[in-house]
Amino acid sequence: VMVWLRRTTHYLFIVVVAVNSTLLTINAGDYIFYTDWMWTSFVVFSISQSTMLAVGAIYYMLFTGVPGTATYYATIMTIYTWVAKGAWFALGYPYDFIVVPIWIPSAMLMDLTYWATRRNKHAAIIIGGTLVGLSFPLFNMVNLLLIRDPLEVAFKYPRPTLPAYMTPIEPQVGKFYNSPVALGSGAGAVLTVPIAALGAKLNTWTYRWMAA
Repeated sequence: VMVWLRRTTHYLFIVVVAVNSTLLTINAGDYIFYTDWMWTSFVVFSISQSTMLAVGAIYYMLFTGVPGTATYYATIMTIYTWVAKGAWFALGYPYDFIVVPIWIPSAMLMDLTYWATRRNKHAAIIIGGTLVGLSFPLFNMVNLLLIRDPLEVAFKYPRPTLPAYMTPIEPQVGKFYNSPVALGSGAGAVLTVPIAALGAKLNTWTYRWMAA
């Protein structure tokens, strides 16, 4: 009975983690309203979301040992974010108030890596983690190009203001800073790998807890 209870609790935990991930997303996703710092915020958003996706997705994928679990995790996050999006829309906010991140394709790449390497854990960490970090900003930028102009939305609704000493300086055109996808992908590819390794390590603690 205890083994059944622990396993059931663990599979319910995936939903809890996905819901909390969604709450973090709603907060981090407000970059669309920080108009002057939008691209800088997009980079921070990309890093936080890609690492969060990697640690949860690889944890559950390695726990089940089934390629496809990472995509399942990302799908739960996506569904809950759409529910939150609908809730805000029902309260009178614009449809684009919450931009639903594109987690699923990046999670599919991690699943594909795990499957193609015959369930090699280290390949999933290194290759899969790198692919998640590289691809996530790209998919999200494509998504942003398909929605209403962020500036149009932002100026119609109240947004946080910055003090005078925080007045942003317009970046020079052509500088690396002006490429949020490149910066987000580069930083994400480096940081997502150790975070994915952490997710894999969490399995060791989980197995010990279940066996206790």
